[in-house]
Amino acid sequence: MDVSRWLLDSDPSIRWQVMHDLLDAPPDEIDRERARVAVEGWGTELLALQSDDGYWGGDEYGIDGDRRSTTWTLHLLRRLGIEPDAPQTRSAIARVREGVAWREWGDLPYFHGEVEECVNGGVLALAAYFGELGAGSDRIIDRLLGEQLDDGGWNCEPREESARSSFDSTLCVLEGLLAYERAVPDAPPEIAASRRRGEEYLLERSLFRRRSTGEIVLPRYAEFRFPPYWVYDVLRSLDHFRVAGGAPDPRLADAIELMVAQRGADGRWLAAAPWNGRVHVAVDAPEGEPSRWNTLRALRVLRWYEGR
Repeated sequence: MDVSRWLLDSDPSIRWQVMHDLLDAPPDEIDRERARVAVEGWGTELLALQSDDGYWGGDEYGIDGDRRSTTWTLHLLRRLGIEPDAPQTRSAIARVREGVAWREWGDLPYFHGEVEECVNGGVLALAAYFGELGAGSDRIIDRLLGEQLDDGGWNCEPREESARSSFDSTLCVLEGLLAYERAVPDAPPEIAASRRRGEEYLLERSLFRRRSTGEIVLPRYAEFRFPPYWVYDVLRSLDHFRVAGGAPDPRLADAIELMVAQRGADGRWLAAAPWNGRVHVAVDAPEGEPSRWNTLRALRVLRWYEGR
């Protein structure tokens, strides 16, 4: 089948990324398509669900498996590629800045983060994407650099409970550090050095294996789902290395093989079971059906890996 045509028959958030990442469409066409994310489809539907006080779902992070919170809605808008400078986006982010706080942590302003590494890595990525870097981001950076473990990664569990890193926490932090570096060209060099140490933690384990035995750490690492939330999987990790750029590390080969093995005869990847919890809107296919998000992400990873 014509996979590109199938991908384009979708929401503007997918179409503009297909045009940009796979088809090398003219920049003005990509920009026009991306601008539609804030005014139609999933993007505008999510924006309309924000309360006047700045929250989505009445909570800053989400409790009892509820994925309708402020944090996960902002992450989904970021992954949809909504234009940060669109008027609709700026109004929504202003409400978050002025009204949302981490109530469990002394009402810290939202973009100042809280205490867990995986949460703070995500908030840093959001602040960088939506143009909200500042004193709060400095606080997050200081915490993350000081919390890096000896093996190079991070873990949201307290050090007294675990001195070993978590794939989940590490990737959340890496995405935040990389987003900060992209937004701040003169970022202190220790930030990039910290990110590279964290990436080395994953590369030493081929992105999914135990160093001790070579076995897969958790079966869910081979299950590709969108949105990923805080949950690690090989496709999400490969997409991070693609965004980081440069020549692909040879140690990515096993992860690429695992990803390619899941491609169907028709050239598409299937959706895994969605992560538990209630959502505003389902943006991916049901479990076991062809997934535009997984297919888009896998194809752009392959394009980068193969030097195309």
